[in-house]
Amino acid sequence: MRGETSPLFRCKIIVMDLGHFTVDTGNALPLGAVQTETGVNFAVFSRHATAVALIIFETSRPDSPYRELRLDPIRNKTGDIWHCHVRGLRQGAFYLYRAEGPYMPERGDRFNVHKALLDPYAKALTNLEGWNLGACLGYDPDDEQRDLSFSRLDNFSSQPRCVVIDDAFDWQGDIPLNYPLRFSVLYETHVRGLTRHPSSAVEHPGTYRGVIEKIPYFKDLGVTSLEFLPIQEFNEREIFAENPRSGESLVNYWGYSTVAFFAPKASYAASKVPGGQVTEFKEMVRELHRAGIEVILDIVFNHTAEGNERGPTFSLRGLDNRIYYILEENRRYYKNYSGCGNTLNCNHPVVRSFIMDCLRYWVTEMHVDGFRFDLGSILGRDQQGNLMENPPMLEWIAEDPVLSSTKIIAEAWDAGGAYQVGWFPGGRWAEWNDRFRDDMRRYWRGDPKTTRHVATRLSGSSDLYLRDGRKPFHSINFITSHDGFTLNDLVSYDDKHNDENGENNRDGSDNNNSANYGIEGPATNPAIVNLRIRQMKNFIASMMVSLGTPMILGGDEIGRTQRGNNNAYCQDNDISWYNWSFREKNASLYRFVKLMIAFRLRHPCFMRPEFYTGRDGNYNAIPDISWFNESGETPDWETIGPCIAFRMDGSKAEVLADQDDNDFFIMFNGGEGNQLFAVAPPPPGKRWMRMADTSMPSPRDIAEPGSEAPLEDSKSYMVKNRSIVIFISKDA
Repeated sequence: MRGETSPLFRCKIIVMDLGHFTVDTGNALPLGAVQTETGVNFAVFSRHATAVALIIFETSRPDSPYRELRLDPIRNKTGDIWHCHVRGLRQGAFYLYRAEGPYMPERGDRFNVHKALLDPYAKALTNLEGWNLGACLGYDPDDEQRDLSFSRLDNFSSQPRCVVIDDAFDWQGDIPLNYPLRFSVLYETHVRGLTRHPSSAVEHPGTYRGVIEKIPYFKDLGVTSLEFLPIQEFNEREIFAENPRSGESLVNYWGYSTVAFFAPKASYAASKVPGGQVTEFKEMVRELHRAGIEVILDIVFNHTAEGNERGPTFSLRGLDNRIYYILEENRRYYKNYSGCGNTLNCNHPVVRSFIMDCLRYWVTEMHVDGFRFDLGSILGRDQQGNLMENPPMLEWIAEDPVLSSTKIIAEAWDAGGAYQVGWFPGGRWAEWNDRFRDDMRRYWRGDPKTTRHVATRLSGSSDLYLRDGRKPFHSINFITSHDGFTLNDLVSYDDKHNDENGENNRDGSDNNNSANYGIEGPATNPAIVNLRIRQMKNFIASMMVSLGTPMILGGDEIGRTQRGNNNAYCQDNDISWYNWSFREKNASLYRFVKLMIAFRLRHPCFMRPEFYTGRDGNYNAIPDISWFNESGETPDWETIGPCIAFRMDGSKAEVLADQDDNDFFIMFNGGEGNQLFAVAPPPPGKRWMRMADTSMPSPRDIAEPGSEAPLEDSKSYMVKNRSIVIFISKDA
């Protein structure tokens, strides 16, 4: 081992013989580190770097010897791609990059030769625990002097390393399931939080293998698709704050701060062998698919963990800052439409290609079935940050032939003021429908003049999706998600209680449309407890009988609570973890949710591919949907109170071309008093049977298939306060 001063990089490097390998020119494509028959091909993009080096480490240890391979700008560069091929190198090798170029923040360039850089296309990283982001800081933005603000602090010993991965895996014939959206019930969950609690009773808590161990539970519940919070590599230790109550360090638990977009999170793997997380993720996908369950990834292309001008330099910023990020007119600073310090320049052609390569990788190599795009409106902003009418990025994702069967779901807003629910460009995009969430919450809370809006949501939100040719299933209907109250907390708290987040309860939304029904937090009063359970059942039933694609927040089916915290992004503890003892405690709620999911999936009437016409169909001259007030008359939508009923025609002309369904009569009473409803007549030769009544105690609240209760009086029915009643037509 010997020390040298590199004339190219003007800094001290260490050169060590790592074995018998040779370096040749290599290829510019594909980008990343790709195994060949004889070694590994490396390729990385940087348009404005004047020099690039590949650094190969002997081990993953912080003090590992390394060899630095300086890339010849003539032989090892094609266009803006720097590349080489290292013969003899194999799977499991560790590497980083170093790039030299101008450090001129006022021009948007932030090259820093002292910073080791992650490959944007890295398929795995070594463990990020203990990562010292301070060593990755590029400069002090408070000092305008280049010679003083330029950080010469070397980050080599603290930086996680990229791992060369062999893509070979025994998929055993697996392919993505790609269920049509309208036949799907989504379940949003967190890989770690799902099984981290001791009550999970799994062998590998908090891991991909822990998810596999819970497959029998998901099969029993009946959901079709798991939507995972971010699993792309992120640094959970990037938050420098403490829980003011416990004194414990707060962490980035949710993961909305991506470090490496192609790499599954290492700490979610039971195996600690570098690169083992790739195999374990694939095993999880394969086994979920074998059980008939899809995998959807929440993916964060709106910003990265490099933050603003005060943030660390560890990847994109050090490779080509002004290509990858949207900058202010004073290019020293970053546009911040994400609320997290920076904004990816998604509609730059290079970044568009990067995003598409990433999505295609997760579909073709990792077999995922879809994506939910966090703050998706950012993908529709141009290179100056303006919203575009026909954004190339969104159009490309929607029209890409590789992704044509893949679910693409947008969070159709961002932190820069964009709100595009119902207007999201790009053709076939589905959207998280927060209008559904808010209208349903207000209605069941008892807010006045909300019934007409609920009717629109039950009908698939045609006010949002009909005008641009999209379908009811493009509306992702949800009541709760990771961001906000759990369902239990929604009916148990008037206000948020985020005191343990260390921000004096200032974080998280104040607009929750929640109610505690008598006391803030846990209750022992039977009347309050029963009303809360009834309301949770009302919310679940509302989702399941609405046109659109329902999404359940994981744990809601067993009454999971976060103790009133509506922004638990930093809580890697029992605030966020699923306490599986609640399944027994709230067995009646679980049973109701399970049977309600199965009810929906049995009946195509609730999964119509088109909006209700509200007029006579061409099959049996019965409208596909008819609306009534409690007296059985056509509602006056301007004056209607908290009671509404609707009849759904299940004939095949209005549902599916080759399948009939039952007819249904469904009554909603969102008021505080009981109400006698007039019941519409059943179809000829049929009679109404009661499938569900949320006011009744379990097991009478919902019937098993074939055990629905016949009605003594088919002309009227007393609907208790704050409850839903569902009738199904059966042979007389």
